[in-house]
Amino acid sequence: MTKAMRVQLVEGKAGDPWSDSALLSFTGGDAFIHIGATNGASLVAAQRAARRLDGMGVTEVALSGDGWDIESRWAFWAGYFNPKVTKTIHWGSEDDEEIKELAARESAARWVREITNGTPDDVSPRVLAESAAEMLQKLAPQALSYRIVAGDDLLREGFVGIHNVGRGSVREPVMLQVDYNPTGEDTAPVDTCLVGKGITFDSGGYSIKPSSNMATMKSDMGGAAMVTGGLALAIARGLNKRVKMYLCCAENLVSGHAFKLGDIIKYKNDVTVEVLNTDAEGRLVLADGLIAASEEQPRWLLDAATLTGAAKMAVGRDFNSVFSFEDEMARKVLDAAAQENEKAWRLPLENFHLEQTPSSFADISNIGIDGSPGASTAAAFLARFVPNEGRNWVHMDLSGSYQPAANDLWATGAKGHGLRTIARFLQEN
Repeated sequence: MTKAMRVQLVEGKAGDPWSDSALLSFTGGDAFIHIGATNGASLVAAQRAARRLDGMGVTEVALSGDGWDIESRWAFWAGYFNPKVTKTIHWGSEDDEEIKELAARESAARWVREITNGTPDDVSPRVLAESAAEMLQKLAPQALSYRIVAGDDLLREGFVGIHNVGRGSVREPVMLQVDYNPTGEDTAPVDTCLVGKGITFDSGGYSIKPSSNMATMKSDMGGAAMVTGGLALAIARGLNKRVKMYLCCAENLVSGHAFKLGDIIKYKNDVTVEVLNTDAEGRLVLADGLIAASEEQPRWLLDAATLTGAAKMAVGRDFNSVFSFEDEMARKVLDAAAQENEKAWRLPLENFHLEQTPSSFADISNIGIDGSPGASTAAAFLARFVPNEGRNWVHMDLSGSYQPAANDLWATGAKGHGLRTIARFLQEN
């Protein structure tokens, strides 16, 4: 503790020699973060100040004084995280429950950020699946089981989307199936199913991306990471409902074995899909996960994916996008985000969007017609693979999960923004 910089959160303005508008001031080796009058401003101030302290090379801090609450402490951690440097925070709280909650958040968020930031050479589809399974099983060794379906076994079990997208790589595609069942009863109903897109690297396939767009595509497994982190946090908080999770993991590469434009994929539910763009691969793997989840007849079904650039164009990188045919279902996710101080915004999804992915040779294609809203037609594509015309299903397009360049709130890379929303959704619905 002797080398840790003490950091206080205070209401007043900085005194001389600092300007009245200074966010940070320093006295006797201590740092002071000067905030506005509202809680919202305090969270932004704490996170922004943490980024500045990181930029100064400060590697260990102790949060001290009466100005901190659990949310401002967490905002500071979010900004203080640096993918290249190990940092230490002493939370400065005497509340055991608060410390327990902060530790649970940090464990889940750190895993999400580190696995997403990992190199595509290190994080293969199998590595992603195994890491997720091992992390979750440590949290609930008696209540959690899993299996991995890989390579040609995917075809034998009917998971043709994952297999087709991943067959261009020498590293086999996999589906991770997780069963968290705290009841211990094999016949217990499944409350919620989670499905995550786990494309560990996306070249675009034969619809190849330019280098500038491909450079961050190790992050295309953000959906798989986020649902895993959300489930982990919910378990640490004492989740007592049965949840099944499906991670759809593959590398989308170019080779003599890769899937091609014009290919037609026939899914287990008999829907046929013409591939008109191999860079619209995320929806092809998610379809398998949604079919498997639907077979469990869960009360709720949530999928999460870094699915479209259109969502980022619509809401930027501060918000995650939410899609549902049902107002109440969308509201459940938006309310969960609000309660967890995360940002989410609903984008449109209507029945007419189902008509905007036509094909001359199959039931549908994997891209929308010219002029159609890309994020909405992507969500409509997924709706073809959920039961009951999309009832009790919600899709999250994780537009706010990754920061391609550092800003005043976030380091470059994965943010973990969304896992608390998913955890709250699991707990409260």
